[in-house]
Amino acid sequence: MPFLRNITSGLRSLFRKEQVDRELDEELRAYQEMAAEEKMKQGMSRKEAVRAVRLERGSLEVSKEIVRSGGWEFFIETCWQDLRYAIRTLRNSPAFTAAVVLTLALGIGANTAIFTLTDAVMLKSLPVANPGQLYRLGDNNNCCVMEGTQNGGSFVLYSYALYKELRDHTPEFSELAAFEPWTSDLNVRRAGSAAQPYKGEYVSGNYFPMFGIEPFAGRVLGPADDSPGAPPAVVMSYHTWQRRFGSDPSVVGSTVNINGVACTIRGVTPRGFYGDTLRSDPPDFWLPLAGDPEKWRLQNAATESLYAIGRLKPGFTPDSVQARLTVELQQWLSGHREVIPDRSQKDIPQQHIRLTPAAGGVQQMQTDYATGLQLLLTLSGLLLLIGCANIANLLLARGSANRPQIAVRLALGAARSRLIRQMLTESLLLAIAGGLAGLYVAYAGAHAILLLAFRGAQYVPIDARPSLPVLGFALLVSLGTGIVFGIAPAWMASRCDPAGALRGAGRSGSDRFSTVQKPLLIAQVAFSIVLLIGAGLVTQSLRNLEDQNFGFMTESRLIVNIEPGLSGYTEDKLPGLYQRLQEALPQIPGVLSASLSCYSPLGGSNWNTWVFIEGKMQDYRGTAPSWDRVGPHYFDTVGTRLLEGRVIDERDTPGAPHVAVINETFAHRFFPNENPIGQHFGMGDASHSGDNQVVGVVEDAKYQDTRGPAYATFFLPLLQVPPGEPLNGWVRAIELHVAGKPENLEPAVRKAITNVAPHLIVLNMMSFGEQVARNFNQERLIARLTELFGALALILACVGLYGVTAYAVARRTNEIGIRIALGADRRNVLGLVLRAAIFQLGLGLAIGIPAALAGGNLLASQLYGVKSYDPVILGVAAVVLAGCAIVAAYVPARRATRVDPLVALRYE
Repeated sequence: MPFLRNITSGLRSLFRKEQVDRELDEELRAYQEMAAEEKMKQGMSRKEAVRAVRLERGSLEVSKEIVRSGGWEFFIETCWQDLRYAIRTLRNSPAFTAAVVLTLALGIGANTAIFTLTDAVMLKSLPVANPGQLYRLGDNNNCCVMEGTQNGGSFVLYSYALYKELRDHTPEFSELAAFEPWTSDLNVRRAGSAAQPYKGEYVSGNYFPMFGIEPFAGRVLGPADDSPGAPPAVVMSYHTWQRRFGSDPSVVGSTVNINGVACTIRGVTPRGFYGDTLRSDPPDFWLPLAGDPEKWRLQNAATESLYAIGRLKPGFTPDSVQARLTVELQQWLSGHREVIPDRSQKDIPQQHIRLTPAAGGVQQMQTDYATGLQLLLTLSGLLLLIGCANIANLLLARGSANRPQIAVRLALGAARSRLIRQMLTESLLLAIAGGLAGLYVAYAGAHAILLLAFRGAQYVPIDARPSLPVLGFALLVSLGTGIVFGIAPAWMASRCDPAGALRGAGRSGSDRFSTVQKPLLIAQVAFSIVLLIGAGLVTQSLRNLEDQNFGFMTESRLIVNIEPGLSGYTEDKLPGLYQRLQEALPQIPGVLSASLSCYSPLGGSNWNTWVFIEGKMQDYRGTAPSWDRVGPHYFDTVGTRLLEGRVIDERDTPGAPHVAVINETFAHRFFPNENPIGQHFGMGDASHSGDNQVVGVVEDAKYQDTRGPAYATFFLPLLQVPPGEPLNGWVRAIELHVAGKPENLEPAVRKAITNVAPHLIVLNMMSFGEQVARNFNQERLIARLTELFGALALILACVGLYGVTAYAVARRTNEIGIRIALGADRRNVLGLVLRAAIFQLGLGLAIGIPAALAGGNLLASQLYGVKSYDPVILGVAAVVLAGCAIVAAYVPARRATRVDPLVALRYE
């Protein structure tokens, strides 16, 4: 009850202040009257009694203040007064307020934008039931089709036969699901509508039960849907249902034609579910593995093309299950020697399976962007520190300018704690305003970063709006900034001597301010040079990546991606289709040459397989060579040079002798110190070692990895396959060498393809340069943001140096006037002011450059073709920062040379 009375009394004091003041007035006057009457009984006159009571108890106003300060509402009231005073003060200084809020908005906004992406990419779990129970069978992101050994013997990709073995003999998993690592292009046609391209993913029947997914509408796929002979069924993503089907409820249960097969849409996934992997353009549809048109991959026990994720039952540890899986893998390999022919028994114990947590699904994007996001968080943190140092300098200068006002308050009896609290309230108000503005910057920045990071993507399942953790992060950063960088200036401003300040003798106080300002400025310069050097390194690294010799030409090249299988073409119709395309495309005005291939360089695909060299023992060391099927004029069209022999041309028909063209790395690896021309090799097993004769060697070209050396690669004619084997290489890319800009020919190319094959869908069309550029999205994101942070750091450092120099000039105006009056020329005065600025600049560079070198060592793994201690970049960054800083300091220094001695001597 006393507590409730206290709360009620405090609220009444806050909201009925005038009435409470009147009641307190009456109560205190009554008390004074009673005390005076007691004095009068002792023989004093009334006047003497009233005076004695006031001397003992204090004046009425003092008593009222003491009574008010005893309640919790007094603290609330004084805080409200401080807040109103801070608002009035900041409103009267719009330039100062705008500078601080803008600086904070940029610093906090940059950090919040990067943290938004870090939270979405690195910290969030899949939107599924109990994600902590999910474990992936594998520890890397090998993709997409492999045979034989995998990186270090650690299995990541599984054949369908091996997957079923592990699923059926590992009871520790309540469900173990498999799925293809990539999304497949789908040709989807609704009744009465034209066919449209979509993305799909083929998954096992227990995929959705394993994730614990409940459908938004209809039902999800089940094991019965993934059995031979089951009616074709698909599940649609919520995003696709909403954006491309207009949230039409009648879609569920309807039939659509997918790749020429009538499929029933069984249901719609819940909102926010994007599948097993966070990636751009996630699946629009999920289809059962049994419906995969390329069933040869599922039927071949040696073809490893599936990822696997399982839900671990409670009570089992990952280590014990991992050991069991490894034993099962080794036993299966021992019983299926056809998977890796001629493998010795001693190699099998090296093969193993590692269980990794899969709460976030397949960590492909997380792995790709982990280092980059950590770097950007560090750099944005440095930018915030630079901004905070700038703000601290501004607050210090403001505190110095307000010293006379503060001295008056202290002289009138104001408590130092109240002054500090009032100035700290001003700092917190600035920080909160900067934080709110920073949220807008963060939202816009996150949108821009997504466009930069996922260039060419139609949809990225990352929400740029700050989540609750991000909002908490922004609030914490804002409050921390206000407290940490506001309390020191407030404390120093409150420590001034009232008598000295009122006499104008503030030089000692000013020196105290400058002793703090100078280290802050030195720190700004040090942080800025670190950001500038980092920006130079990553920018040069990106330039080296983009300008390297890829082994092909990108200028005036156009890439057209198609998928004949989606348009109903069967293997017997492919030769005619390829022939018509090969004849029609070069006839387009502006097309210099044209060719076809299964996939194009740096287009996101890579096939590999073991090869068997005629007359040689099989060597399984290293990774299996990559391979591609290409048409005539392919190497001329993409600009890859022939080094020896001949290229694939019109004579290489299905009935002609089977040939192959290899690259330099393949020749050095499999035919060292001998002429590869005329040698024979094949795929599958040793019985095929004589299938293909090497007729040419081309220069190395990068098809998958832009940083490492080119893979050993061989190229086969489009339609030459061993007798009795299916054509397992479908043309998915058309390469065109054109005159002028590739984009200008897109309408003519589409028209020509439509004339040749009216039902053939063009999935996308882009310049070769754009296709290559999309391989550097991550590097470009880091480089552009680092450049932005470096530019902002440079600006803030220059503003800081300008402010400190201007403050020093203002503080020494009287001294400068005396020097000029005594005969000092303007050059001496200019040197006097600039020497101090240059000294602080030099100290900052001396601290920052070693720090940048140390940070460069951590950055070395992200650089390409540039050393972390590149002297040119170090020199240019130092010269740019020094030049801009000297210009910033020169402006107030030059102003100092124009001081009128008579005015300066009267300056206060």
